Amino acid sequence: MLRWMCGHTRKDKIRNENIRGKVGVAEIEENVRKNRLWWFGHVQRRPTDALVRRYDYGTEVQGRRDRGRPRKTLEETLRKDLQYLDPTEDMTQDRAQWHSRIHIADPT
Repeated sequence: MLRWMCGHTRKDKIRNENIRGKVGVAEIEENVRKNRLWWFGHVQRRPTDALVRRYDYGTEVQGRRDRGRPRKTLEETLRKDLQYLDPTEDMTQDRAQWHSRIHIADPT
């Protein structure tokens, strides 16, 4: 869509990074990570007896798995995202600090 907005086609052989920089849009992966960490911070600020806090992200499901590589769990993905940020335990309790930490600056 961004390529179309700029008036380019795939035949022009312009890299996606250049088009995103021209339009001023962050990478999709960064936005997904930000939204995932935003939700994680929201859940961590909830009281411990809240329904969403009682859910265990590492819950094992009974039964057979499909063939092939095991799917990533939410817990694994959050662990990787948190390593990217290098946060402290109580950082999620301060909403302003947490949001400033996970915010992604636009590339403009």
